[in-house]
Amino acid sequence: MNANDTNLLEKGSYISFATKKRSGEWVSTPVWFAPDKGNYYLFSAGNAGKVKRLRNFSESRIAPCTMSGTVTGDWHDTRAFVLDDPADQAIALKALRRKYGLQMLTADFFSRLTGKMGRRAYIRIEP
Repeated sequence: MNANDTNLLEKGSYISFATKKRSGEWVSTPVWFAPDKGNYYLFSAGNAGKVKRLRNFSESRIAPCTMSGTVTGDWHDTRAFVLDDPADQAIALKALRRKYGLQMLTADFFSRLTGKMGRRAYIRIEP
C-alpha cells in the first residue's frame, strides 16, 4: 500500500473489512479501525462471522468506506489475525481509544454494562 492510499484510508472513520469464506467468497463489513505502528486494529463481537472466518483464513482485504459500507477507494490485500494474547489486545484497545476517544469510551462503557466487553475479539490487520 502506498503512502497516498494509507493517508486516504487513515483519514476516515471506517474501513470495509473483507474476510474469506470457505467457498472463496468475500464477506465485507464496515468497521472502526485504528492505525498503530504499521498495522490496523479493530474489534468485533467474539462470535461474529468475521472472527470465525479469520480462524480459517488470514487472508483479508480492506478499503475506505462510509458508515453504511459504501466503498470509497481501492481494495488492498492484507492478512488479519484474531488476537489471543492479552498484551496484544491491550495494544489494540489503546489504539482504538486514541483514535475514537469519547466514542470508544462510550462503547466500552455500554459493553461492560451489558457484559459484552469480555466477549470482544480484537483483530490486527497487517497491510
